[in-house]
Amino acid sequence: MSEKLKIKLSIANRVYPLTIEASQEEGLRKAAKNIEYMIKQFEQSYSVRDKQDVLAMCALQFASQVEQKSIDKEHVNEHVEIKLKALNELLHSHLNS
Repeated sequence: MSEKLKIKLSIANRVYPLTIEASQEEGLRKAAKNIEYMIKQFEQSYSVRDKQDVLAMCALQFASQVEQKSIDKEHVNEHVEIKLKALNELLHSHLNS
């Protein structure tokens, strides 16, 4: 049975108590740290009215990174598939000759 932990994460001057799997702690703490860093970057770079705006900008930034990685992965997979088909055809041509 996996161990449950109770942790508190601070994001945008609010504390969020969470009950998590022990294996999730490092990732959640790193994510909270990245969000805090991004909040500071947005606040320094843009005229921001409130934390809601900054959090929305952070959410958009993180979501776009996830989507871009998915798009990039699809392109890599397509490239690999083309290369594998060419290699397969080459092998068949050598085996059948």
